[in-house]
Amino acid sequence: MQISQPSQSHASTTGILLAGGRATRMGGGDKVLQRLGGIPLVARVIAILQPQCDALIVSANGKVARFAEFGLPVVADEIEDYAGPLAGVLAGLDFLAARQPQAAFAVSVSSDTPFLPADLVARLHAARAAAGADIVCARSGGIIHPVIALWPLGIRPALRQALAENLRKVDRFLSRYAVAYADWPVVPADPFFNINTPDDLAAAERILCDGKDVMP
Repeated sequence: MQISQPSQSHASTTGILLAGGRATRMGGGDKVLQRLGGIPLVARVIAILQPQCDALIVSANGKVARFAEFGLPVVADEIEDYAGPLAGVLAGLDFLAARQPQAAFAVSVSSDTPFLPADLVARLHAARAAAGADIVCARSGGIIHPVIALWPLGIRPALRQALAENLRKVDRFLSRYAVAYADWPVVPADPFFNINTPDDLAAAERILCDGKDVMP
């Protein structure tokens, strides 16, 4: 699996790979370690996102050792009881702010989306600049993917307060801000196809076998 190196004309950006879900529809365990084309889902996401970012962080709960082979820092939610992707985003932003306080942006992605576009980060930044938005989300075929988003680090206090208020839905949090969207087609395949069930994994294998993998 080879990923082309995109040019980085955008601001410094760290990738947050969200891998903290309980994967109940996959039968539990670490869904992102399931293999697609012989490669763990999270490894595919790393290969696509790494050339686009200055650094990557895995946001996951539980034992850190299970992600050791990927050589990335792993951060857990501070909020208990699986508070959802917003808690994972906050954990990544906090980790980044503590180590790179000069950083300005992070992009969050689901680690079960193995066909992410190679121009994801650049196009999110371009949409933000064009619209003057606070946050930018990916959109494909008219469907918004709120977890695939570009976040300013300055949003951390508001995000922490929202979680303290028991706000868990990403779209509800986004409704408080000016949000822009970057659009992608869904042909030959949706670049934001995500894997939640064994049937989804089988469908992803068919995409690979049919040569519809959207990665370059």
